[in-house]
Amino acid sequence: MSEERCEVIDVTAASKHSYTVNLSILFGELPLLERPAAAAAAGFTAAELWWPFGAEHAPSQAEQDALRKAFTDAGVQLTGLNFLDDLTKGARGTVSVPAEQERFRANVPVAAELAGSLGTKALNALYGNRVEGVDPAEQDALALEHLVLAAKAAHEIGAVLLIEALNRPESPDYPLVSAAAAVEVVDKVNAATGLGNAKFLCDLYHLAMNGEDLAAVIDTYADRFGHVQIADNPGRNEPGTGGLDFEDLFARLTAAGYTGRIGLEYRPSTGVSADSFEWLPREHRAAK
Repeated sequence: MSEERCEVIDVTAASKHSYTVNLSILFGELPLLERPAAAAAAGFTAAELWWPFGAEHAPSQAEQDALRKAFTDAGVQLTGLNFLDDLTKGARGTVSVPAEQERFRANVPVAAELAGSLGTKALNALYGNRVEGVDPAEQDALALEHLVLAAKAAHEIGAVLLIEALNRPESPDYPLVSAAAAVEVVDKVNAATGLGNAKFLCDLYHLAMNGEDLAAVIDTYADRFGHVQIADNPGRNEPGTGGLDFEDLFARLTAAGYTGRIGLEYRPSTGVSADSFEWLPREHRAAK
């Protein structure tokens, strides 16, 4: 990464936020159980994961214990975890997919228990792709039913339930491809549960890929944010490699009152994760 790119981010704007590194995409060149230690070596004390057990909705106790040990030994806090997402199968979640409802329902208590044991306070439920031959209204009804279950499970461990918009070019069958669409689902879940713990996962990369006005999204929905994730666009690499103005975006998040963590969910442009953090000085990487 060039020195010029390192100067793209104003350290003052970046320093006002706390960061968590997504270990399902960063440090992907290492085995999963080695990634928490690698993140710690790079100066991070918080990390998040997509569902880390592939298509296995109920991993063995030994597999779960090994993951817990990797985080606790590294001194890294797991701040976010996906429910069963089937990303390794090319899917975009299981919440609204009729054929996967038994797996999703069985996964909810497993994911919640794992998250609770690690003090994780955010659980992300990817909505799932549209299924050919299935009425979208049927999928939406199933999604709401499942998201209510997930919100209640999250509430039991003091966590929020995150609902995310993805981008249409990379996920053409995923129905939530705008901030407004995701927030509409958030509101439906909160109305159904009365818990108020469903929140919008604002991934600025996905929204940028959809052509949304990121400043307007922050100004309009910041009070609904449960989490923010970033990657530069185009490319989905580290800040400073694309065209997004992160100095402005970080300042807008601060001005809008967002005090939650920012998830680094990008691919390292060089293929070496440890080399992709020059934009964020080491003293600002540890969670506040």
